[in-house]
Amino acid sequence: QVQLVESGGGLVQTGGSLRLSCEASGLTFSTHAMGWFRQAPGKEREFVGRISWSGGNKDYADSVKGRFTISRENAKNTVYLQMNSLKPEDTAVYYCAADPHQRVLAERLLARSYDYWGQGTQVTVSS
Repeated sequence: QVQLVESGGGLVQTGGSLRLSCEASGLTFSTHAMGWFRQAPGKEREFVGRISWSGGNKDYADSVKGRFTISRENAKNTVYLQMNSLKPEDTAVYYCAADPHQRVLAERLLARSYDYWGQGTQVTVSS
């Protein structure tokens, strides 16, 4: 079955950096766009970013643009989220997700567009 396993979360101070990884199995990774979402306590899950199957197209939420970078290594079935200049408001559980379809921009931002999800990894940014 399909498995997405996130890693790399942890506790970091404001202004610090973390790199999250998500390793996929049970699917043809190179044919799936990959997304990152996050969910803070008491809040809805929100879009962070997305990378196309080839890595040639990337979308970011305005709140992370210029600070976060998504990349992927199809040979390793892995997608990454490099997070720099972290802020306390970035504190959340971060999830990766896989989408086998090409989509217009509005759909790419929606959680319901993604078929497969990881279990999440906690990121905590202290002030």
